Amino acid sequence: MTHIVTENCSSCRFTDCVSVCPVNCFHGDADRLYIDPDLCIDCGACIPKCPVGAIVEDIDILGSPLIELNAEQAALLPVIKAKQSPLPGADARRDTLISEGLV
Repeated sequence: MTHIVTENCSSCRFTDCVSVCPVNCFHGDADRLYIDPDLCIDCGACIPKCPVGAIVEDIDILGSPLIELNAEQAALLPVIKAKQSPLPGADARRDTLISEGLV
């Protein structure tokens, strides 16, 4: 098993999760993060750190294209090893996700 970053991360890119990852399995582009399934050790430390509920276990979304997307993008993108500033508007997006019950 591994963990997957979902669409909730899009336009936010909160990186609190990165700061607790013991194996540096997070990769990112200008919009969001992805998890490398070959490196993730399924420790779950990242899940409670994500303020937008964007990280789930792959078993919870079996068959989702997000599993393949995370693997593909992680192979192409740089590793994110330290917490960075979220994207502009991330707090508003988080509030919207919360109000819509998606967090």
